[in-house]
Amino acid sequence: MKELKNLMGFRESIRVVDATLRDGGLVNEFRFSDEFVRALYQTNLRAGVDYMEVGYKADRDIFDVEQYGKWKFCDDEEVRKVLDPRDDRLKLAVMADVGRCNFRRDIRPKDESPFDLIRVATYAHQIPGAVEMVEDAKEKGYEVTCNLMAISAAQESDVRVALEMLCRTPVDTLYIVDSFGALFPEQIARIAELYMEFAEKYGKKIGIHAHNNLQLAFANTIEAIGDGVDWADATYAGMGRGAGNCPMENLLGFLRNPKYEFYPALQFCSSQMLKLKEDGVKWGYDWQYLATGLQNEHPRSAIAFTKADRRDYLEFYRELVVHD
Repeated sequence: MKELKNLMGFRESIRVVDATLRDGGLVNEFRFSDEFVRALYQTNLRAGVDYMEVGYKADRDIFDVEQYGKWKFCDDEEVRKVLDPRDDRLKLAVMADVGRCNFRRDIRPKDESPFDLIRVATYAHQIPGAVEMVEDAKEKGYEVTCNLMAISAAQESDVRVALEMLCRTPVDTLYIVDSFGALFPEQIARIAELYMEFAEKYGKKIGIHAHNNLQLAFANTIEAIGDGVDWADATYAGMGRGAGNCPMENLLGFLRNPKYEFYPALQFCSSQMLKLKEDGVKWGYDWQYLATGLQNEHPRSAIAFTKADRRDYLEFYRELVVHD
């Protein structure tokens, strides 16, 4: 059990990142209205959120621009049209996936960009590519984080090698990412201990990005915070791929730092997130996501189940676990 002071007090080093547009965009093909994005920005300001991740820097040569909304690509000019004028209290972030981003072309120097933070996303087998992207973003003047995805499916030996390689770069923060929503708090505690070992050795920060397949995204996030993790991702109403993420309103309600305000989050959920659900956008915990989480599998099959409006949960589970 964590020391009481770790849960009752607050750390000045905590940083909250709103990932609603980016992870939530995976649910609605990034088709958010400009009005929604502006309202989200103002909510984050009022709530004291530190960073707002507005989407991906996806490669237009790979992804069909007609299939997705503009927040899949986050062209600098398009972002400025919606979010200028800016307020220095809230920094903007964008995610760049290894192998899915033409970072040399599409990520311009920071002094020409609306962004403050580049979030590199990688799997363990892609680390050399991640190293190259981290170094490029740093040279261009950005803060840089690196999300090591699908940590629940990686061997500890591979994670150690990946962390060693990444820590030798100028990356600022390394993320624990429970991509499949398969981890329990006890496992998060052990993984956080491993990450902290490297963080302390190399002077890095650690973050947490949790998915809610087992209804543990919030629990895993506050577990990680109690273990010394400083950066925490969350989304309003938990909006995100599949089962979704740690809900922002839960996280802000938990944090004791007076800079964070719960009420604006509740207002936004009531005025904006409920409307998305009423319009038919689907995300959040359900049994098909529980099944993939328990199997420690990517939720793509559960997402397909949801899109097909299936209700045969038992048959889905049999499909998942029975291998000929």
